[in-house]
Amino acid sequence: MATSASPFVERRRLRAELRQARQDAGLTQEAVAEKMDWSLSKIIRIETGSVGISTNDLNALLRLYRIKDPQRVKDLIERGRAARQQTSWSKYRSILAPTYFQYIEYETSASIISSYATLVMPGLLQTEEYATATISFYRTSPAQKIAKALVEVRMKRQELLLSGSKRPVLYFVLDEAIIQRLVGSRDLRQAQLDKLISLAERPGITIEIVPFSVGLHRGYGENFNILEFPGPIDDVIYFESIRDQILSNETTEDIALYRELFEDLRKVSLGPRGTLDYLVGVANAIH
Repeated sequence: MATSASPFVERRRLRAELRQARQDAGLTQEAVAEKMDWSLSKIIRIETGSVGISTNDLNALLRLYRIKDPQRVKDLIERGRAARQQTSWSKYRSILAPTYFQYIEYETSASIISSYATLVMPGLLQTEEYATATISFYRTSPAQKIAKALVEVRMKRQELLLSGSKRPVLYFVLDEAIIQRLVGSRDLRQAQLDKLISLAERPGITIEIVPFSVGLHRGYGENFNILEFPGPIDDVIYFESIRDQILSNETTEDIALYRELFEDLRKVSLGPRGTLDYLVGVANAIH
């Protein structure tokens, strides 16, 4: 069985399979808790993916659910082990907000990422200098070490998702305010525009700008990323703000609404070609 690079995604896949197996066995969560001599909260946490499950507990569950096919048992045990693994992001866990840490783990396994931003350049599109300037804006001197690590995380995300051999398809819709309010010196702004232009010309990356001329629109004030995954796993939507939040299809129907909103924003944007022409024009004006 091929497993994902992200333990978070593997945990989501495992919980879906275990929930389905329990239902196929005709058991309620209360019945499982009683038969396993577990608390009800334990089985709930396993099925929501909020905790991992040990190999011994997983084997016991599979016996209870009457799953006897050797290959399926092997696959599920492998998935359980993958769900408990540490990744290259684990060393940053202490400096990242829990929700953001969870998001970047999901992000590395996504097949399609759709991102909409209104005021600040999305992290995946930032130059290192722009990232340093924006992160430092919210960090004072005692936290400079943390700020440096956050920039490092941002650059590693770019290396993986923009240049990796298995990079996802990327869609970015940006409000024109992001371009008109680029931070820093003229050289910094120029470098950021040059990077945007370069990325907009790459296959698999679509950048579109919603111009001021559109006026008020449904996406005004929103910032969100939608992650789609290969295989039977729910999409995820991430809201990046002071109160970070991750939602999935399993917990809300809002993802369909935001997917529709994203497509509506693309319709009123300048489009890929118009956006590229616009960026070139802004870059030329800075010279």
